[in-house]
Amino acid sequence: MPGLRRSAKPDRNAPSSRALKVLVLGAGVGGLSIARGLLRDGYDVTVFEQRPHLQAGGGAVTIWSNGETVLGQLGVDMTGSGQLLSSVEVWTSSGRRLATLDLTAIVDRLGAPVRMVPRRVLLERLLDGLPTERIRCNSRAVGVVTRHDGVQVEFDDGSWVEGDLLIGADGLHSVVRDVIGAQPAEPTGWCSWQGLVTLPDIAGQHVAQVVVGERGNLGLWPAGGSEVQWWFDLPWSPDFVRPERPIELIRSNFAGWSDAADRVLAILTDDDLAHSPYPHFRHPIPRPRGHGALTLLGDAAHTMPPTFAQGTNQALLDTMVLCKAMSDFRSGTNGDLPSALRWYEKTRRPRVMAVSRVASLQVAHGEAVLRPAAMVSDRLITWALTMFLRTASHCRLSAEVSRELGAAHR
Repeated sequence: MPGLRRSAKPDRNAPSSRALKVLVLGAGVGGLSIARGLLRDGYDVTVFEQRPHLQAGGGAVTIWSNGETVLGQLGVDMTGSGQLLSSVEVWTSSGRRLATLDLTAIVDRLGAPVRMVPRRVLLERLLDGLPTERIRCNSRAVGVVTRHDGVQVEFDDGSWVEGDLLIGADGLHSVVRDVIGAQPAEPTGWCSWQGLVTLPDIAGQHVAQVVVGERGNLGLWPAGGSEVQWWFDLPWSPDFVRPERPIELIRSNFAGWSDAADRVLAILTDDDLAHSPYPHFRHPIPRPRGHGALTLLGDAAHTMPPTFAQGTNQALLDTMVLCKAMSDFRSGTNGDLPSALRWYEKTRRPRVMAVSRVASLQVAHGEAVLRPAAMVSDRLITWALTMFLRTASHCRLSAEVSRELGAAHR
């Protein structure tokens, strides 16, 4: 789709009942989810994407119960997508079992399933029913001008557009984050080589596997049908030189860690590693300091390592809380628009900080360090994870939002 042509200035003398014009930068999971939520609630929303097409990459993502609940609130039907998971087995590279996380217990407590789904499938579900004219591809933002009555976004083709609110859902290298002056992301010293592979006759389709070693870790998570999301995590630094045959690097580090991993390593080629590695970064979470009608969402606000598989889910929780803030603003509960945005940021900050800290913990350790973990019961570990997810997921607010949406559709 072409970028916007030079647009006429909106009528600032229009009745106050007019729908606020919301501009969203980025058409990933975060950008599409907030667009769905605000369109549902009656706002005039346009999403701007710098890529020429909405094409998803990056393998598969884990949708935990907290994210699944928000997708339901947005009217996104995930039935039949990906692979529902019942447990996660954690092993050491020498074959010692550390723990088995009972995901069915988490599902029972939090009320929604846990699934692994290819990113392309998730984006397709988010796009289903979203008006195509609401998404403008080939629109690379290069500047933002804030005004007392709104914002103006400038694009690299010389076009520009004005709106009442700008949401930066434009990822790790967010233009909006730069405008706000938030600190840049910092590398964690790790990276992921990852993707999807077809593994016929996969055993334990509902069971995910994580294997932890001294200088790395790997994961094999069923993603539906015969597809398996694989990743191999290794140390990384900015001076990393990519080898000509990366598959040899991966095999030399991870061969023999598990039978399933050896099957995957036998199938993978250098072509499968073409887009890897993906360095891990972590954003310092900005304090709500007052930036008018600008705010951040998803990775633009809180890029974090994929260790805890919460990046997508945290973007969805951002969507839920921001939609609630906007709803309260419209009803007069949250004061003016900047106050509503600051409420959203303050509400999300402590929880997303906690998730980011956990996701940034070093996973790879030697066998001697890992051995005590095997002494903790699976039941206790599952309970601890359930309570952490529950605390980090705004459960009371989520229940309130679900009740309000249910009442509105009666």
